[in-house]
Amino acid sequence: MTTETDRYRAPALDKGLDILELLAEQPMGLTRAEIVKAMGRSQSEIYRMLERLVARQYVTRSQEGDRYALSLKLFVLGTRHPPVDRLVARAQPLIDIFTKAAEQSCHMGVYDRGNITVVAQVNSPGNWGLSIRLGARVSLIDTGSGHVLLAFQTEQQRAEMLAQHHAVDGEVPMGGDELAATLEQVRSLGRWQGDSKQASGVVDISIPVLGPRGEAIAVLTCPFIRRIDRHVGPDLDTTCGLLQHAARDLSID
Repeated sequence: MTTETDRYRAPALDKGLDILELLAEQPMGLTRAEIVKAMGRSQSEIYRMLERLVARQYVTRSQEGDRYALSLKLFVLGTRHPPVDRLVARAQPLIDIFTKAAEQSCHMGVYDRGNITVVAQVNSPGNWGLSIRLGARVSLIDTGSGHVLLAFQTEQQRAEMLAQHHAVDGEVPMGGDELAATLEQVRSLGRWQGDSKQASGVVDISIPVLGPRGEAIAVLTCPFIRRIDRHVGPDLDTTCGLLQHAARDLSID
C-alpha cells in the first residue's frame, strides 16, 4: 500500500523545493553543475526547474550566468501579514515593558519592498517623547533601523535589498563607501546609536531582532530624548541596555 505521503507526490514541485532548500544552505550560491551533482538529477531536469525559479524570482542568476542563489522573495513572503502579526503579538508586551522602564517611545520595523515599514509602536508613558506613526515607511539608507537591518544580512540579501531601495521623502543620500563603513561599525557594536538624521536633539538607538541564522528579521528603535528639567529618568546607556534586553527576548534562537 502506498503511504499518504506517496499518494500525493508532485515530483516537479519536489524538485523545485529541493533546489530552494539546497540553495538556502549556500549563501554564495552554486553553479548549475554543482546543483546537478548535489541533487543527483539530470542536467535537463535542473535546467528547466532553475529557469522557472529565476522567472518567478525565487532564485537569482549572477550576471555571468553561471551561479544561482536564493532571492529575497521567500523572505518578503515570510514577512507578510500573518507572520508579521505573530511577531507583533510577541513583541508588543516586550515593547510595553521597555517604554515603561525607559520612559521613552519605541517602534519596531521590518524590511518591506526596499525600505522599512513600522509594524509596532508604543508612545512614551510620560508627557514627552517622539513617536513614529504605525505603518510609516522609513528609509533603508539614512536611519538607524535601516543600517541595522542591512548590517545583519548576508552579502546577497544586502545587495538585493539595496537594489530594491528607492528614496523616501527627505532621505539624506549616503555614498557606498560611507554606508559600508557604517554597516561594519554596526556589526562590530551589535547596534546603531547616533544622532538622528531626521530630528534635531534625538539620539536613535536601533537593535536587531535576530533570526536563527543571525539575520535581522526586524529592528527595535528608540528615538531617545534627554529631558533637562528636574525629572531624572533613565540615561542613554541604561535605555540602550533595556532595548538590548527586549531585542534578545524577541530574537529567535
